[in-house]
Amino acid sequence: MSTDGTSRRSRSRRRRGRAFVGAFAIVVGVLAVLGLAGAAASVAQGPRVTEASVDPEAAAAASGARLIVTTTQSLAEVDPSQVTITPETPFVVDTSGRSVGVRFVLPLWDDTEYTVTIDGVESLGGGPTATITQTFRTPPTELFLMQRGTNSGDLIYRTDLTGQNAVPVFRHAHIEDFRATAQHLVVSVRTDDDQAGLIVTDLDGDNAHELPLPGDGYVSNLQTADRGERIGYTFSDAQLTADSGRESRLYTASLSDPDTDPAAIEVEGADPRVAEWRFVPDTDSILLLSFDGSLLLTGSESASGAPTALGDAMTIEGIARGSSEAVVDRVDRATVIDLTDASEADLVAPDTDLGGTTSVTPLPDGSTVRTAAVLGADGVPTGRTSVAHVGADGATSMLTEIADTDAVIQVCVSPSARYLAVLVAPDAVTNSYDTYQHPLPKRPETRILEVADGDPVVALNGSSISWCQVPPR
Repeated sequence: MSTDGTSRRSRSRRRRGRAFVGAFAIVVGVLAVLGLAGAAASVAQGPRVTEASVDPEAAAAASGARLIVTTTQSLAEVDPSQVTITPETPFVVDTSGRSVGVRFVLPLWDDTEYTVTIDGVESLGGGPTATITQTFRTPPTELFLMQRGTNSGDLIYRTDLTGQNAVPVFRHAHIEDFRATAQHLVVSVRTDDDQAGLIVTDLDGDNAHELPLPGDGYVSNLQTADRGERIGYTFSDAQLTADSGRESRLYTASLSDPDTDPAAIEVEGADPRVAEWRFVPDTDSILLLSFDGSLLLTGSESASGAPTALGDAMTIEGIARGSSEAVVDRVDRATVIDLTDASEADLVAPDTDLGGTTSVTPLPDGSTVRTAAVLGADGVPTGRTSVAHVGADGATSMLTEIADTDAVIQVCVSPSARYLAVLVAPDAVTNSYDTYQHPLPKRPETRILEVADGDPVVALNGSSISWCQVPPR
């Protein structure tokens, strides 16, 4: 091989190498320019949405659901004044890195389109702002009711507000009561040998599992927390004497750990027997009324630490979902207690004389639904029952009137406070009660109304609608 040929090939390879390096450098330079241009364009456009997440079903079922929007840039703090929700609902907003979260303080209305608009969204480094708009629709509501004494025993069924799509989900020979959480049904039953039982199932009635109880006895006042899959109930031993046995003791348990023994809620220095109690929404607290009339605020998993004493009371009327205000009957008046600071005010009087008030159901906005005995011109009860909405300012509007042939058993509202459920015993004179521990009329009817104007929605056969926070009483 000649030296000249070798030299020519070497020079050729060097030229090709320099050409490749030059071309590669040009490509890298072009990509860099394009990347810088893209980044500049992104900054020039302001933050853009890359992902949005919300669970409409959860948002309609309970308070605390969130819409989380993630953007292309780290964000400056978003102020609540920048956020608009249509239709209006209370919210809390927070900003973290490239995301902004909107938490709904109350459950949202069912079957409703919501639009969340965030104006003036700005990058942490400044620059142009952007408007973020997200729209979603909540599903139609579903609810559970109980029917006793069907051909196949006692039944819990699921339905919508048309009443035309009822689906049986759980049957048992003897159902005393039930409650629903976001993920489960909890059913209080009596077994074939007349023992108390608590059964937890999925919402479709599958995967039944028996919960441990404190012993052989009776379960009453079954309740569930709005969040956290926690339940509670009062328990009494089957054998009670003047000197031994547990009577109306309060226990709580977590459905997240269904095999764990229930925890006793015992407040040091207080009567251990509990007459009434409520989970305080969105907290780990319980409001309880002991047999000696003491009203106490304590923990829901144990009673370690001193409780907050709130004086004497006769009845706990209720605590609205998404609220910290409890409506309580004192010996001489009805009051509203703010459980965050124990401050208290008299329950607002209606601007219309309702007669003798028989129940008060608080709503999240400070208003109430009240039932009252309708009085005649002579001041004597007519046997009819009025159901009225009383605003936080006392403005009163009549929602419905129950005929004197029917008896009102319970009133409660849907999680969003959009609907009112009135449990009645139609034709009460001939509608006898059964002989259960928690007796109910043999033909109960649940009438559902719009809270806003009292318009009827549907009447359903059954009782103990899953909206209610406490059993019928």
